[in-house]
Amino acid sequence: MSSFFTLPASQKKRKRSGADAPTPNKRRTTSKSSTSVAKPAQAKKPQRDESISGSESDENDTPRQPASEGDEDEGVSSESDHEDETGAERRLRLAERYLANIKGEVEEGGFDAEQIDKDLIAERLKEDVAETKGRLYRHIASEFAFGESTKTQFRADTLSTTSIATCPPYVYTVSKDMVLIKWQLPNPSPASTKAPGGKSKKEAPPSRRRPTKLLSTRGNTRKSKDPTFQHHTAPILTVAASSDGRFVATGGADKRLIIWSATDLTPLRLFTQHRDSVTGLAFRRGTNQLYSSSADRTLKTWSLNELAYVETLFGHQDQVLDVAALAQERCLSVGARDRTVRLWKVVEETQLVFRGGGGEKKSRAQGKEGARSFAEGSIDRVAVIDEEMFVTGSDNGSLAMWTMHKKKPVYTVPLAHGLDPPLKPEEAYAEKEPSYTVPSGPQPRWITALATVPYSDLIVSGSWDGWVRVWKISEDKKRIEAVGAVGRAPGENEAVGRGALGSREQAGGDAVDGEGGSAEGEEQAVRGVVNDLSVFERGDKGKDGLCIVAAVGTEHRLGRWKTVKGKNGAVVFEIRKMSR
Repeated sequence: MSSFFTLPASQKKRKRSGADAPTPNKRRTTSKSSTSVAKPAQAKKPQRDESISGSESDENDTPRQPASEGDEDEGVSSESDHEDETGAERRLRLAERYLANIKGEVEEGGFDAEQIDKDLIAERLKEDVAETKGRLYRHIASEFAFGESTKTQFRADTLSTTSIATCPPYVYTVSKDMVLIKWQLPNPSPASTKAPGGKSKKEAPPSRRRPTKLLSTRGNTRKSKDPTFQHHTAPILTVAASSDGRFVATGGADKRLIIWSATDLTPLRLFTQHRDSVTGLAFRRGTNQLYSSSADRTLKTWSLNELAYVETLFGHQDQVLDVAALAQERCLSVGARDRTVRLWKVVEETQLVFRGGGGEKKSRAQGKEGARSFAEGSIDRVAVIDEEMFVTGSDNGSLAMWTMHKKKPVYTVPLAHGLDPPLKPEEAYAEKEPSYTVPSGPQPRWITALATVPYSDLIVSGSWDGWVRVWKISEDKKRIEAVGAVGRAPGENEAVGRGALGSREQAGGDAVDGEGGSAEGEEQAVRGVVNDLSVFERGDKGKDGLCIVAAVGTEHRLGRWKTVKGKNGAVVFEIRKMSR
């Protein structure tokens, strides 16, 4: 029994009938002849292109003559020319026609398309590529008027504010009396809005410029033995907010990590995996993956989409005080007195160790007789600049810049916030009649807060000298340069804080600031210890300015060994962008 698959190839071939065979050839010859005859009539082609470019209206066109038989033949022939083309070829042909029309319009109107391409396309592509690769590509530190910033202080009836997190326009603060508060930041008023007569418009009263308190929740120390109590039972030490505005995470001295709903501050999940105080929290940029650091010398990763624990990272030899992260699946942590910074590659399950602990470099202290050198005892703060660079702050007041390619700091700014005056005899001794010989001289102020604008050259640091100081990365990415203090005009009282400006010549210098780091009678921008900082840009890439929010308290967030005169709460700085 034969079938189609068993027949020989010669029998499978189907032959066309004589009537059907010449039809395609006849059509092709007709199209060729009509095309050759109708060549002079190609001036009407731009009229067919108008539907693509859409640059001219039908009202301006001359009245069209009724189509003749030759025009009809031309349309048939042009359609038959492109009958066999694929979809990709057709799109390419239409795109070329569209570009030709645009080019004609540009030549007629004198439109500078090259400049538009450079500004809108090339620059955007460069930024996208740089951010994808995690490199510093924005130099914005010199674009803002930090000396002319406006300051607004807001507070609630709480103890020292230990940490702060922002998810514009909302701010979340936590304090030592177990209070979590949600605030709403107002939109900044325009820098200078004047009426036609020259008088400035009526400004809003100061109370309206302050953030509005929306929600708050307080813990209870009496519930420390109740495992079902979903709140803190000891001081809250850190807070973080997700970028999508869904979650808020808090960690405290009660070893608890609590995930809250950002909308109404209701607890979603309580984690008790840590064996000691939770000291730091950081979200991976653009995701709901959370990293937590603890005094139990470990870090843990969490997935908040599933509200689940993922894994634990081991390696530090002392309590982990801070953690930071960007877009890639890795994080940075500092280990206090083990004086190491560790880069955790979560996917590869590896870590890189960067070792600090050195005093001032010899080259920076040479030629300075009697220059003091303060050894680094603890690395307390870390902030990420990009995927290859980061900065750390230490208890000897040094601000260090690191890269992933070197195990030691690339550049160190000593005494970034100056020196405290020597202790008074009654403070150094417990006797009623103490000796008047104080055993130690001036001491450096610790770096208690550190923040950056990701993928830019801007760094912000805080201590208890009364100022939030701004730094920038140099163009060659080898130095940290001082920009100034937020709220202090450039050149104002520079002699007071020379040791705090961190130039190379002042390495180990003896400049001693007064109490609070300000001149006598000078108003301080921040009164108290800056326990945390958060920075974000207003508008698209900071076109509407920069906002810095500082968590301020009379005590350090981790203890009571340092008390400073001031007020508990937070301070908002609005910095305008300078016009070029």
